[in-house]
Amino acid sequence: MKSIVRISGKDLNGELPVYRALTALKGIGDRLGKVFAIAFEQKTKIPFDSKLSALSEQNVAVLEDLIINPAKYNVPSWCLNHRKEYVTGMDKHLIMSDLDFDLRNTLKRLGEIRSYRGLRHAWGLPVRGQRTKSTHRGKGGTVGVLKKDIAQAAAPKKDDKGAK
Repeated sequence: MKSIVRISGKDLNGELPVYRALTALKGIGDRLGKVFAIAFEQKTKIPFDSKLSALSEQNVAVLEDLIINPAKYNVPSWCLNHRKEYVTGMDKHLIMSDLDFDLRNTLKRLGEIRSYRGLRHAWGLPVRGQRTKSTHRGKGGTVGVLKKDIAQAAAPKKDDKGAK
């Protein structure tokens, strides 16, 4: 039994149940971890709450394939984080660095086409219609005099002593 199991390029705690261990992967939360574990149980007949370290190498490979291709294992599309993906139109689920990369590309695309969402992201303002009268004011730098500038102005200059 291994105390650490590597899945999708990340070391997971083998002492945890399968559904809880999966939540350590970016892009998989509590709910989706349980859904993936139940789909894994239906495929392999191993209880979803068994410890991750109790899985064989073949079962770990099945679990990794389930995470990469959830539609192949009848995971409902409403659980996935990329439904009707922009380029292919397929339902996908992205995890780890793929999720970060796709988010960067999406924001870049929105900025290039000058959409409202893209502009709001570029300006650092709220995107989803929140009010901005009293909040979201801290996005820029501070306006006013810094304490350093006050201290330098108040200190006597060295050149003024012998100028008479």
